[in-house]
Amino acid sequence: MTAAERAARWVSWAVAAAVVLFLLGPLVVTVVVSFTSSSIYTLPPPEWSLRWYAALARKSGLADAVWLSVQIALLSTALALVLGTMAAIAVVRGRFRGREAIATFAVSPLMMPGLVVGVAMLQAFRGAGLRDAWLSLVIAHVVITLPFVVRTLLAALERFDFTLIDAARTLGLSPAQAVLKVLAPGLAPAFLTSGLFAFLASMDNYPISIFLTDARNKTLPIKMLQYLEEQPDPTLAAISTGLIALALIALALGSRAVGLNRMVH
Repeated sequence: MTAAERAARWVSWAVAAAVVLFLLGPLVVTVVVSFTSSSIYTLPPPEWSLRWYAALARKSGLADAVWLSVQIALLSTALALVLGTMAAIAVVRGRFRGREAIATFAVSPLMMPGLVVGVAMLQAFRGAGLRDAWLSLVIAHVVITLPFVVRTLLAALERFDFTLIDAARTLGLSPAQAVLKVLAPGLAPAFLTSGLFAFLASMDNYPISIFLTDARNKTLPIKMLQYLEEQPDPTLAAISTGLIALALIALALGSRAVGLNRMVH
């Protein structure tokens, strides 16, 4: 290895380390601040304490916001998995014009600013006479989680050997049985990966949810914004640490079930 190659390797490693620090720095700061004994955000903490985690139990409306977010995330993820699977199969196996346009349209919510999507949905729901905040949130979260499912399943279906289904049919399985016993297990890693990302995207969504909540239906990110306006103390850091832990748990479950390489690819 020449001196230039060694220098290039060191530079690439230095850049990679800087990027990792830049991305993880705010998360580390948030976790550290959540264990402070001070009532303000200070680094380093004067003393280590769990007082802000204990204070979560006394936060008005926090449990309701968490439960609402979990309900919406679970339901929207389940609906997105069903609709996204059908859409992905239609795009991959279908023979009709506009397949590429449908695939692009399905992932388009990821390409647009969340505030734009939120305003558009608010106007559409009001125009259709839909006033129920809970149902509006479910529909909106299906829209924002669907791209994660479609994009992941499109990649998985492109690599799936559909002759296996034909072989299962020749062995006596019905079309439904062939799908359940051959296709579904083959796509299990894609289902798990897309479901985890969709669930986390729903739990963490703010720019769309803020247009659709009301006084009785506030998701966790919207409730956190309210706390920030009313009483900005380190309980927000404690809540954020819980969301970080949720993401890490989801990643660990996905890694244990299908492996990190298959989750990435």
